[in-house]
Amino acid sequence: MLAVIDYGAGNLRSVLHALKHLHVRDLRVVQAPEQLEGAEKIILPGVGAFGACMAQMRKQELVAPLKEALAAGIPYLGICVGMQMLFDIGEEMGEHEGLGILGGRVVRFPQSDDLKVPHMGWNQLKIRRESELLAGLGGESYVYFVHSYYCAPTDDTAVVATVNYGVEFAAFVQQDNIYGVQFHPEKSQQVGLRILANFLRI
Repeated sequence: MLAVIDYGAGNLRSVLHALKHLHVRDLRVVQAPEQLEGAEKIILPGVGAFGACMAQMRKQELVAPLKEALAAGIPYLGICVGMQMLFDIGEEMGEHEGLGILGGRVVRFPQSDDLKVPHMGWNQLKIRRESELLAGLGGESYVYFVHSYYCAPTDDTAVVATVNYGVEFAAFVQQDNIYGVQFHPEKSQQVGLRILANFLRI
């Protein structure tokens, strides 16, 4: 069973539409901790502010069971803020504690006269190492971003791919069974669908 976490602020509709396109049938939208039981894979879509999203996850009592599932080796895909929440601290609208699965902070893009914030649009992934999620993709994979904050991991070995937008930032991280993408695969056309399909095959 694939569990898609709904904390009331995620980009749920687009993700569910993409999964329907991939003919996923055994799917459960999770809003309460007991609904995570039996999950074989977990997707956490993300839209919104880091602190507000973490607060809602705690309100729905989803933090502890999610961390238990990840520690048990269940494959997890965090999308956008769903990736950011893996880290220790998010700096959006003050400092907020994340899940603490990966070391590092989520910080705002620096002010620039040349680049608009939020970072919005298509960018090419600069792949640093192989991953199951990139299987079947060429070296010129473009994906779609919408974000004002980016992840700065303390352990660079977790970074699978980066993108340069004024600074070079982590666009894709992986640690064992845990995957995080700053971009939106559900909005990244065929490349994004392939990444989602690859996750479903794990």
